[in-house]
Amino acid sequence: MSDEHQETTSEGPLPVASIDDPHMREAVGNPRRAENSIALFLVLGILGVGVFGAAYVQNWKPWTLGVSLGLGLFFLGFGLSAWGKYLMPQGPFSEARHALHSARAEREAISAALVERTGVVIRRRGMLGGLLATGFGIFGIVAIFPGLRSLGPLPGLTLTKTNWRRGSLLVDANGRAIHRDTLDPGGIVTVFPAGYEDNTQSQAVDQTVLIRVQFTDLVTEKGRATWAPEGYVAYSKLCTHAGCPVGLYERQLRLLVCPCHQSMFNIDDGAVPEFGPAPRPLPQLPLYIDALGFLRAQAPYDQPVGPGYWERTTT
Repeated sequence: MSDEHQETTSEGPLPVASIDDPHMREAVGNPRRAENSIALFLVLGILGVGVFGAAYVQNWKPWTLGVSLGLGLFFLGFGLSAWGKYLMPQGPFSEARHALHSARAEREAISAALVERTGVVIRRRGMLGGLLATGFGIFGIVAIFPGLRSLGPLPGLTLTKTNWRRGSLLVDANGRAIHRDTLDPGGIVTVFPAGYEDNTQSQAVDQTVLIRVQFTDLVTEKGRATWAPEGYVAYSKLCTHAGCPVGLYERQLRLLVCPCHQSMFNIDDGAVPEFGPAPRPLPQLPLYIDALGFLRAQAPYDQPVGPGYWERTTT
């Protein structure tokens, strides 16, 4: 055995402690006062937990359960923390011991052995190592393809121009025209420009959610006094966050809700997002009612629909 292993300290093990041992002294100058204060906190904690038990058994109001349990745990925790900080022995406590590490020569020998054995294993299985490296290499190259493919082509003008035009008749998915009497307040329907309700190439960008909020005209923003006649208001159904269809309507709160990431849009305020990750309002489609009572578009959308993208030039 090396001299390094044979080294021991002259100091013996930690001596047996007594009440008068200086290592066992408290951290405060007046331990009795600290003990009484801690005892008070613990009693309050016990009372709080006891009240919680009574409230639970007697089925008291919910707020009593929360207050009693919260105060009980707070006082118990505070008392326990104060006990550990002010009344427990502060030490320092130490016990000398011999060095546990090996000699340098032994450490170097172990390191060399590990390196040599690893090399032997790899040399024995050289073919398998080469195949494994080839597999990981090919996998790394192939894994790039889905990443590039998911980017897809640039949107170009596909989200800038829809099939909505001045005078476009609003129809539902079955091609039925929307009349002023079609919906009652609170009603909602997805509409398309007439002639494009079955066009699978354009349905995604043309889809528009139509809601009748009230019987009287609705003004959602300054400059849009005529856009929502007789309480009919229309917004693009494409969420401005990730393009999901915004098809849920909370009637009492008058909010459009995206089911994908829970963005909420205020229909009374130009579909401004009030919650969720959507960064912009939903574009509003201006409407009018023709002489026969059918709803038509005053004009196309005045901005791109859907989420943001690199080529977008409007906010």
